[in-house]
Amino acid sequence: MKKILLTLILISGFITAQMPDISSVWMNNSEPYLGTITAEKIPMKVKINISEQDKKNDQEYFVSGFSLVEKTNTKFEGKLKITKYKDAQKRSSIFGEYELAEEGTGKHSGILKGKFIYTFMWNKKTDKIENQFIEFIGNWKSYDGNLEYPTNWKNQ
Repeated sequence: MKKILLTLILISGFITAQMPDISSVWMNNSEPYLGTITAEKIPMKVKINISEQDKKNDQEYFVSGFSLVEKTNTKFEGKLKITKYKDAQKRSSIFGEYELAEEGTGKHSGILKGKFIYTFMWNKKTDKIENQFIEFIGNWKSYDGNLEYPTNWKNQ
């Protein structure tokens, strides 16, 4: 009987374990991510202004902000989804997918979609994250389907 009770307690502990809320990480200290769009590598900035952990699925984050390509500034909303976590002694990594839908209906409005990797080091002495690096690799596709470009943006 004690073994069954202990097993149930352990299982309930795993079920209720929560992913820590790292929503502030995605906002990149209020700095834009810098990168490129198209094969010609046109400069692109992506700024996430709001980031909230999904209360029903702690592996997902709702985000909103804007993208800036040349003189086109476009608001977006979407989500980031963590798919894998790799804990290492020196450098840990979080892998995931993102999908951000831009406002508007013109030929220069669309969806940013792809994968991301977030790597960092945990300083045990200070209990703080150090040397973080976040990179988003994917594509932008116009809503009408006529345009599709590779994208790559990262924190600086």
